[in-house]
Amino acid sequence: MDAFSGIKGFMDLFPPDSTAFTRLEEAARRIFASYGYDELRTPLVEYTDLFTRSIGAETDVVQKEMFTFPDRRSRLMTLRPEATAGVVRAYVESKRYTREAVSRLFTTGPMFRYERPQKGRSRQFHQLNCECLGSHEPYADAEMIGMLVHFLGAAGITDFDVLLNSLGCGTCRPGYKSALAEFFRGLDLAALCEDCRRRLHTNPLRLLDCKVPGCRALTENAPLLDDFACAECAGHFSTVRRLLDAAGVCYILSPRLVRGLDYYVRTTFEVVSGNIGSQSAVAGGGRYDGLVAQLGGPDVPGIGFACGMERLALLLPEREATAPDFYVAVLDEAALDTGFLLAQQLRRAGFSGETAYAARSAKSHLRQAAKNHAAWACILGSNELAQNSVLLKNMVSGEQRSLPLAPLADLERAMQKGSYEH
Repeated sequence: MDAFSGIKGFMDLFPPDSTAFTRLEEAARRIFASYGYDELRTPLVEYTDLFTRSIGAETDVVQKEMFTFPDRRSRLMTLRPEATAGVVRAYVESKRYTREAVSRLFTTGPMFRYERPQKGRSRQFHQLNCECLGSHEPYADAEMIGMLVHFLGAAGITDFDVLLNSLGCGTCRPGYKSALAEFFRGLDLAALCEDCRRRLHTNPLRLLDCKVPGCRALTENAPLLDDFACAECAGHFSTVRRLLDAAGVCYILSPRLVRGLDYYVRTTFEVVSGNIGSQSAVAGGGRYDGLVAQLGGPDVPGIGFACGMERLALLLPEREATAPDFYVAVLDEAALDTGFLLAQQLRRAGFSGETAYAARSAKSHLRQAAKNHAAWACILGSNELAQNSVLLKNMVSGEQRSLPLAPLADLERAMQKGSYEH
């Protein structure tokens, strides 16, 4: 029988990759909790309409990237391509807005998009998401961006830039879109990439952040939203910037930053790094004040961000793997039960390590202990079994000493000190 192979774009994560994800999740839970965020777990599958209504039917995600399939009743289901829509759906369905003025929620887990796999991008990828629902205030925006920067620093990531922009609102954006459309009518549209020719009729804002060099050159002199922002949007963005400046959060104004989902308004931001190849964005988000109402809830504002864990993992500083404290080497089959119980007792005392499942020679066991980078080898043979003792060997210095098995106090003290007292 032929061996099975994994699906292209769906990765298996062994250490050190899985360890990097664990480190990111641990840092996220610690930092997000310090800002009052609760963890929410949402399903991997939602009705397709949830994403077409929230993300936008004409976005690249909906048009080209979703994994969609019918269930047995011919209802269209989609593997979630992003988290915000599912979080908002859960928020509305649970009527959480009736219990608290502001909801702060974070999620973590896999997302799915049918894209060409490359470094930092898979068809199943993983995200950390934060959503703050219930506040119109620019203080929520500044705190959200500050929390993202705080989390990245806590995870050990320092080489990045924060890009910042405002996308306006329903009052000022229509005038800006009209000005963009007028500007684009004067261009050689044949020189645009295929995606931008489509976006020209569906969402002209997206032409501004196209990464194709020819499109960027053609739109270099396009009008900027700053010139069309209403007084309320201008004031909101000014306050966000003032708060970030006061908090010492560095950012770069990026008037071409649009983001790829239709629900964003006002503050939008992105974290980028030049150290992970062509896909430089590692996190991003923005405000989505109309989304809750659009999905059947009350008119509750919101702001959030998502971090791509595969890309963040590429920026983590290299760290040595944590070495186990012990390896129990059993030389005689009669000592297997004793070795098993010794390992259990040591773990309950706070040590980490492995035990052999079969009796083998001392040389074989010590080779395995060295391969595991264990600090100590606890050797059990027929002599030790007869004397109710264990031979403790320091795997660095080579020192060894016989210690009683019961009580374990002497053995524990020796392992904690890292060397023997003479």
